[in-house]
Amino acid sequence: MKTAYTADQIRGAEHELMARLPEGTLMQRAAAGLAAVCADLLGRVYGKRVVLLVGSGDNGGDALYAGERLARRGAWVGAILAGSKTHEAGLAAFREAGGRVVDRGSLEGADLIVDGLVGIGASGALREPYRELVEEANAVRGPIVAVDVPSGVDASSGRVEGAAVRARVTVTMGAYKTGLLVDPGADYAGRVELVDIGLGAYLPDPDVAALASADVDVLLPRPGNESDKYRRGVLGVAAGSDLFTGAAVLAVGGALRAGAGMVRYVGPSEPVTQVRSHWPEAVITELDRPSIDDVGRVQAWVLGPGLGTGEWAHELATAVLASDVPVLIDADGLTLVSRDRALLRRSAPVLITPHAGELARLLRADRDAIESARLEHARRAADELGVTVLLKGSTTVVAEDSRPVRVNPTGTSWLATGGTGDVLSGVAGALLAQGLSCYDAGSCGAFLHGLAGRLAADGAPLAAADVASAVPAAIRAVSADGA
Repeated sequence: MKTAYTADQIRGAEHELMARLPEGTLMQRAAAGLAAVCADLLGRVYGKRVVLLVGSGDNGGDALYAGERLARRGAWVGAILAGSKTHEAGLAAFREAGGRVVDRGSLEGADLIVDGLVGIGASGALREPYRELVEEANAVRGPIVAVDVPSGVDASSGRVEGAAVRARVTVTMGAYKTGLLVDPGADYAGRVELVDIGLGAYLPDPDVAALASADVDVLLPRPGNESDKYRRGVLGVAAGSDLFTGAAVLAVGGALRAGAGMVRYVGPSEPVTQVRSHWPEAVITELDRPSIDDVGRVQAWVLGPGLGTGEWAHELATAVLASDVPVLIDADGLTLVSRDRALLRRSAPVLITPHAGELARLLRADRDAIESARLEHARRAADELGVTVLLKGSTTVVAEDSRPVRVNPTGTSWLATGGTGDVLSGVAGALLAQGLSCYDAGSCGAFLHGLAGRLAADGAPLAAADVASAVPAAIRAVSADGA
């Protein structure tokens, strides 16, 4: 599992460690790791042109000491001193190794640019001269290596307000920062390389975490010798309408592919016909009234995909949410809940799976504000609504009160197509029915769904049904990687 921390958490750990080490030790460790990554990118160091963007703080010192090491290996290294002050010892060592102070004109033709302008404590939009210098660096051809976080990216949230460095690689010191795992910051960070400087024993509980294949492999339910379809989890799916029949087909398909022992589908005649045609395995109850009295026992429900938002749908949602089992609410179900929050007053667990627009309606917030601060709003929703929140998007996050937010590391932009969210509902719902908590079902469901999307797309467009079909392959891949 990859864990990440806020700027305050990192600074607290650094303070404890520095009190036990000779002065300057952490900076030298950081500089050595930074120089090694730069050298690897350059391939042959001797004769290459490296330009350092040096700010006032410790990141500037890291860059200068790394520049010193590269200069001693024969690189031409220039430093643009952009801050109101400069790390004096670092600058002296840099000059002694043959490094030189240069102007912005040196950016053109650089084989590598090292961004040491601002560190993890910075927030908000970059000020001059940093903003203009960042835009100039982004405009030239040389790849950029960012020190700790790209300048302009908030280390604690991933927010970007204005200009920010677009790094090929970010070399982060001691531990991952939250803003490197969450968009938009993650998009600016490029590949992230972690340099161990000895912080591990001093770090608190993480701010966010990202599951790896091995973690998912451990969490996934597996059938045993005495398993039967009931022990493997029975999922109820209340989805689809005469207008949106496909949502029911996709949600049921996602659930069956993710290992539910049985799927009980309930809905009106049109989606019933489609589900029966596509998935004869499903046990189907055609509803002539919005009731679940005759459905039979289930271990969890998926509520909402394509259900509609009229009175009939509201009555069915009320019946499902009056049950005593976990419920995953998606799509039209979220619209119903946003109009009638009293539906969420239940003792059994709830997992909601909104995109930013749906969460905006639930929180009476602005969609753009949610997109720019995904962690903040997912946490707020979990706290205010008393539910587990799976916020879909370029970075999918799973938030539950008093737990580290889980950030999903899998996925592909090809998943941005209609119906894939319905498949995700089915996958996560199946995991709920098999006994996982909302927190684990949401996290593992998002991981498998994203991985299935990658496998199905393979660099080309996909349809939602392709994702459902690829879920078993994703489960196999997780098991192979976790072995």
